[in-house]
Amino acid sequence: MKLFQRMLVASAALSLVAPIAAQAADYNLEDMNSYSLSAKKSNGLNNNFQTIQPGDWIFQSIQEVAESRGCNVVIPNKGLSRYDAAAILNSCLSNAAEVTVQERTLIDEFSNEIASINGRVDGIEARLNNFEAGSFSTTTTLDGKAVFAIGAIDGIENIDSSIPGSVNTGYVYQMNLNTSFTGDDNLYVRLKTGEWGSDWKQYGSTYHIETKDNSDQLKVDKIWYTFPIGDNVTAWVAPRIENYYMLAATPSIYKPGALKAFKLGGHGAVFGASTDTGAGLKYQADNGFAVSSNFVAKDGDGAGGIFTKEDTNKVDTMIAYTADNYHLSATYSIQSGGWDAFKYFGTKDITPTSGDATDANAWALRAWWRPDDTGTATPSVTVGYDIINFENHTNNVKEGSGYMVGLNWSDMFQVDDRIGVAFGQPVKATAATAGNTLTEVDPFLWEIYYSFRPNDSIEVTPAIFGGSDVYEDTADDIFGAVLTTTFKF
Repeated sequence: MKLFQRMLVASAALSLVAPIAAQAADYNLEDMNSYSLSAKKSNGLNNNFQTIQPGDWIFQSIQEVAESRGCNVVIPNKGLSRYDAAAILNSCLSNAAEVTVQERTLIDEFSNEIASINGRVDGIEARLNNFEAGSFSTTTTLDGKAVFAIGAIDGIENIDSSIPGSVNTGYVYQMNLNTSFTGDDNLYVRLKTGEWGSDWKQYGSTYHIETKDNSDQLKVDKIWYTFPIGDNVTAWVAPRIENYYMLAATPSIYKPGALKAFKLGGHGAVFGASTDTGAGLKYQADNGFAVSSNFVAKDGDGAGGIFTKEDTNKVDTMIAYTADNYHLSATYSIQSGGWDAFKYFGTKDITPTSGDATDANAWALRAWWRPDDTGTATPSVTVGYDIINFENHTNNVKEGSGYMVGLNWSDMFQVDDRIGVAFGQPVKATAATAGNTLTEVDPFLWEIYYSFRPNDSIEVTPAIFGGSDVYEDTADDIFGAVLTTTFKF
């Protein structure tokens, strides 16, 4: 009771200052208005009404962005003017928390038109701000975010006896640098720092969606270079990347409000990730189908090298189909050398002992659907199911599985607000090797949140979450509450 009395007092105090906290977007469209590189768009303002045909890559990409973002826009079958295409893009991405490589390419393509849409005054202010702030070069943009979180978790001591349980905080500060050299490529660098209490770093249960703890040191968190090969293929080369950044399509449209476990339809057997050396290819057809294959190697920058006996690595291959309102995909993962990143949404028994050379293969099945309109009682739905098979597991586990269901309602009480409900079973051992038995646990995890924007640059997200048998045994029951607020700049 004392723990929750302290938590309620802290939450009440925070509710008075929440409007000054903020949720950062990874990309700011207004900051990109001056980002004009491609020769294809050099005369864009003079050709705003040039027709983009349905067979063009731009037309298809605009459709895909509108579909994946759930934009309430009508795209005519007979083609688009450049001005209309830019208006659709501006509408779909104006409040985006992050953008994909495809969306980034479109922003570059229509930067002049977007600036025109935003208005002469906004355009002049943006140019003045860019001039006063300076820039790295005419082809580099900088944006970022800062995140604050505070909350408490009842039962955290059952997962880790060294944590007494108290009101605990965390923060993240992040800067994103994007540079293009041809107008179609992109060099992405993410600088990040943070500090989080132990309550928000427990794998499989209480790991916060924003947790990043590197002891207040600003470091290169991600860096990769992406470029097109022909009209339908995208390539990645990366010193620091995670597998899921190189997928053929977005496997989930559920946006977690508190727990990283519910990221990507379940941050478990396949999509649980580690940041290391990697590369990948994606082929995107014109009819909604896409396929990708990528790898990340933990010893790529070490003595062991890539794909050697000493290396720990993961190879993911996805095939996906994305239509106007729904998505289906299957991703196959080959994991070697004791890969264990599935612990974000998994119980203790499936995690190999550190340094063990356990190999595994896994499948992630994903589907999502969204209604035509927001602001109704009908939510968007994301469903995920993972299954993993092990070889020579140190805990004598042969097989494990887990599932996740996520629901989002948007624009319910005000523009850009969001209600989220997610629940699922963390990946647990379901079969033991011959002659062995499993620990009897039935893990279950859930979260409920409401997210709203006091203004365009702030998002406030109060959330509650909980679960039973979430990590090791039947004593691992938790209940928590957290308030997350963020700036974008």
